[in-house]
This record gives sequence, C-alpha cells and structure tokens, in this order.
Amino acid sequence: MTSIQAAQKTMTLVGAVNEALHLILERDERAIVLGEDVGVNGGVFRATEGLFERFGGQRVIDTPLGESGFVGAAIGMAAAGLKPIVEIQFLGFIYPAFEQIVSHAARLRVRSQGRFSVPIVIRAPYGAGVRAPEIHSDSTEAFFVHMPGLKVAVPSTPADAKGLLLAAYEDPDPVIFLEPMRLYRSARGEVPPGWAPVPLGRARLVREGEDVTVIAWGAMVPVAEQASRMAAEAGIDVELLDLRTLYPLDRQAIARSVEKTGRAVIVQEAHDTLGVASHIVAIIQDEAFYAQKAPPRRVSGFDVPVPLMAYEDLYLPTPEKVLAAVREVMAG
Repeated sequence: MTSIQAAQKTMTLVGAVNEALHLILERDERAIVLGEDVGVNGGVFRATEGLFERFGGQRVIDTPLGESGFVGAAIGMAAAGLKPIVEIQFLGFIYPAFEQIVSHAARLRVRSQGRFSVPIVIRAPYGAGVRAPEIHSDSTEAFFVHMPGLKVAVPSTPADAKGLLLAAYEDPDPVIFLEPMRLYRSARGEVPPGWAPVPLGRARLVREGEDVTVIAWGAMVPVAEQASRMAAEAGIDVELLDLRTLYPLDRQAIARSVEKTGRAVIVQEAHDTLGVASHIVAIIQDEAFYAQKAPPRRVSGFDVPVPLMAYEDLYLPTPEKVLAAVREVMAG
C-alpha cells in the first residue's frame, strides 16, 4: 500500500483531484495526462503537481496552446487503446475543441457500431467567483449535457472530486469533468483512502428536510447550504440535493425529494435560458406533478456573458437570492 492509500485525509478539492490523478497513473499504464502546462508547471491551479516528476514526460505531456489539436489527438489515443485525461485550463477555452468533442468523441461508438469507444476524461475548471478575466469564468455545462454520448460530472466536495474522477476514468465513454474553481481551495473535507469511485448518476442528499427541496451542483452547493441554514432560522426545513452528475441525471432522487416536500428551488450558476435547471423543472413536472404545492423556482445567472470582476457578485446566485426563492415557493 502506498502512502497515498494509507489513511483518510482532510484535503482541498484540488488536492483530491491531484490524488486521484496520481492513483490513476500508478494503477494503469495506459493512462496519459495531457494539456497546457500540466507537466513541468503542474497546471495553472497545480492540479497536476508532481505528476511529471513521478511519471515522466511520456505520460504527462505539455501540449501546444491548441485545444482542438490536443483534444483531437487524445480522441485518437483513446480509440487506439490508451486512456487519456485531458486538462482544459478553463472551461471557456474548450470552445475550439467543441467540434472534436461533439462530432467525434461523443459519436465514435455509434459511428463504428460499437467497434470503437472513446474512454477519455476531459477536465476543466469552470465558474465565476475567483475574479478571473473574460472567458475564464464560464458555466456552460448545458452544451455538453445536451449531447448524446457524453457524461458530465461536477463535484462539490473533495471526496466527490476524487471519487467521481476515478469513476469517470473507469467509464468506457467520454466524460466531461467540471471542477468548480471557486471551491478548489475553499472546500476542505475528509477523503477516503485508496481507489474509492463514486458512481456516476447518483445524487447526494446533503440535508434532509420536509418543507422544500433545493437542488444544486458544483459551487452552488455551498451557496444552497448557507441558504438552507438561513431558512432554518426562519422556521423553513430545507432538503438539499447535490446532483453530482448532470448526465446521467438522478431522476429518481429528484422526484423522490419533491414528492416528499411538494416544493422545489433549483440553483444554477449558468445562464438562465435553457440551462440544466429548466430540464430539472421538466423532470419535476413529469415525475412529481401531483405532489407539488407550488410551481418550482429557478435561481440562475443572468443571460449575459459573465461580467468582469467588479460585477461578478451581482451576476452570481447568492444565499439571499436562494432564500428569497424558497420564501416564494413556501408562500405559493
């Protein structure tokens, strides 16, 4: 047993990602990490720190600044039997590779009638709240959730960051793995030792409650947790679900919770129009319509590009905005 596997630790979310990557490269010789500055510099957020020194430049590869090129190369590697993990420095930088992801990674299994698969993980820091420049703070997960053939995972805790990344690596198909920058070092928690995957497609019940279901993912989970505590002070008992995986969605967990409480508030950092929250409302209408005591409410970012630093806090959902939505559904 290695020192990494020795005991449960308290660590940051980015530290949990780093530990998962060490375990993967140690366990599977087919594993390759590639991306901009992932090698010698250890990644812009140090998520890949120590990998280059331990596993060498043949398995931890610094790429040119060309997302379409190195994502396309990774798809070819995956089809040929390797297991690449690609780092995109920021989710907003993924757009040049969008054609490779949706036209090739997502379709190759169908196109080849099952002869080829693309076991690739594409990691990307995402979201606002860290005072980053333009194009560095996007939350456009709906692009990928909409595309058949892709899975999308979003951890909000260190334990889930490690566990979901291990599960994404084990999956035979492409997984978009979104890491909330805002939580990289602000989220700390206990992380199980060793190889401990967290299954894709299962939500996490963060808090049990009777009055209203609040549904969130990524960096919005701590926001929803704070709003839940504020609601409790006002005598409102919130049940909180962390989706963890946006595709596949845990429809059963959503329906079960709303059938219990009769009310729902969905919190997303992404733009409001046609976001994941809209689909969750549709699931609630399909699966728990007759249990509802009030129409579901969405708390979202606005339909504008994520603003620069001085206006970020106006754009983002806050505990106060979530609490206001909770009060609205309670009044309904």
